[in-house]
Amino acid sequence: MRRLSVALLKRRCFSSFTPVLPPREVVEPFCDLSDVVSPRQLSPWVPQILALLDGSPAMESNLDAFCRKFLITLSASFVSHTLRSVSDPNTATRFFSWASTQPNYSHSLDCHVSLLPLLDPSALHLAVQSLRRANLPLTLPAANSLAKTLAAAGLVDDLLWLLRAMRDSNLHPTLLTHNSLLNALVNASLVDSAQRVLSAMRHGAPSTKPDLVSYNTLLKGLCKAGRTRSAFATVREMEEENILPDEVTYMTLIQACYNEGDMDSIVRLYHEMEDRGVTVPPHAVSLVVCGLCKQGRVMEGCAVFENMARKGWRAPNAAYTTIIDGYAKSGSLDKALEFFERMKMDGVEPDEVTYGAVVGGLCKSGRVEEAMVYFRFCKGNGVAVNAVFYSSLIDGLGKVGRVDEAERLFEEMVEDGCLQDSYCYNALMDGLCKCGRVNEALALYRRMEQEGCEQTVYTYTILISELFKERRNEEALKLWDEMIDKGVTPNVVCFRALSIGLCLSGKVSRACRVLDELAPMGIVLDTAYEDMIGVLCKAGRVKEACKLADGIVDRGREIPGKIRTVLINALRKAGNADLAIKLMHSKIGIGYNRICSVKRRVKFQTLLDS
Repeated sequence: MRRLSVALLKRRCFSSFTPVLPPREVVEPFCDLSDVVSPRQLSPWVPQILALLDGSPAMESNLDAFCRKFLITLSASFVSHTLRSVSDPNTATRFFSWASTQPNYSHSLDCHVSLLPLLDPSALHLAVQSLRRANLPLTLPAANSLAKTLAAAGLVDDLLWLLRAMRDSNLHPTLLTHNSLLNALVNASLVDSAQRVLSAMRHGAPSTKPDLVSYNTLLKGLCKAGRTRSAFATVREMEEENILPDEVTYMTLIQACYNEGDMDSIVRLYHEMEDRGVTVPPHAVSLVVCGLCKQGRVMEGCAVFENMARKGWRAPNAAYTTIIDGYAKSGSLDKALEFFERMKMDGVEPDEVTYGAVVGGLCKSGRVEEAMVYFRFCKGNGVAVNAVFYSSLIDGLGKVGRVDEAERLFEEMVEDGCLQDSYCYNALMDGLCKCGRVNEALALYRRMEQEGCEQTVYTYTILISELFKERRNEEALKLWDEMIDKGVTPNVVCFRALSIGLCLSGKVSRACRVLDELAPMGIVLDTAYEDMIGVLCKAGRVKEACKLADGIVDRGREIPGKIRTVLINALRKAGNADLAIKLMHSKIGIGYNRICSVKRRVKFQTLLDS
């Protein structure tokens, strides 16, 4: 019995015994913890942990099993380093959450900072709010990294919180922190605030004086906001601080000037870059060349092109195309074609825009057959043929009287999948009108309306002008009213077509009435009266021109001196030099006659009195 009791006691003691495991080892990402050793040797644990971060459903279980097997706990530094090596946001977030469940572990600020750049904007904002609530102790490197992340995401409020937290922790924001704030403010279009920050930096501690990056960031914001003058003033401030503009500075200014069409400033900046030895990037050269050519300054653009080509610059397709287009539009078609051949010899492949410029130039010069050759070449060699191609050819064929071919091309557009836009419709309408086929042009106008194509002021100008020539005045006036009702704003050319038609049909007062109706709409046509007087004089209707001039002055629509000058020029251009001289040496229009005690202005109609 005694032996049985001893056996039971032994069994009970052995069954309740649990082996005590040694404490887990906290592993770091590097073998040598000293910062003096360089380069630092990576811990063998890092690649093994990274291999387990496969994003599988069992990822967390595998991490648990691995750490339990080898009795290790990952340190906050290890977690931070590992997060910087992970590219998938979901995997990184899961690893971050798993790490927080380790025994005796808490995330450091570095862990949060390493995770944040991987998150999308909405998740990033939530993560930053969580970080703010955690109230973790700040370190300068972590704060700078966090500032960079917040700036890139445009989280200005969070960035301002970070700056306050740094000051509360007796950490002085560095130049990098201030530059991050500048970048965030600029990206949020808070340019005035960015200017105040830069001003504070200029008058602050020497360690946070603005550098080239600071100024370039502010310049980007000013130019983006359209404040180019302020941008140039900022550059002058830079130079006063002995900070010279670099390639980025000039590129920002050139792009802003290009958007505003300020070509003189672009050329000046380009030459300044060359004089200072700043590398002119290819894109800047393209902007200079393209901008000059678009303003009709093709020779200057070509000079810049040749200068850079001598320095080994390989011009892009856009630069060649712009010069070709510039030459073609300025009437130097042969030079355009020479440059086109040079482009191919230089190994730059022309695209549909280049061919479109060549075809457009040929059509404007009446060389339609050559244009058709290029058109067929493009279709046969897989070069995309767009609506610009078709509108140029339709316009060219219409101008030389080949309207039937123009109509066939117009219908062919649909087969090629090209949209028949207002340019194509207008070109075909113009061709039909020039051939006297006004009814077909009107049918095309109605088709244009049915298909939802925008009718432009040029559409109405073509039809109104031709209807007046055909003496279909009421139809022309009806079209004018339609145009106004649809909200299409008439321009000088359109009103000229209407006023000429009305004046030549003896309805001068109607033309004046239409002009008066435009004024309340905010449409002021400066040369309208000049055009009306000119057309009457040219038609030999000087009496009506003088009557119109008197009416203009009497109703206070224009000052007498200006109308007198207009009438003199109109008479001279119409070949009535004698009347022009008579008017010039008289007091007609500007002088007064006294009848008893009443002064009356000398009427223009007295010009024809013998």
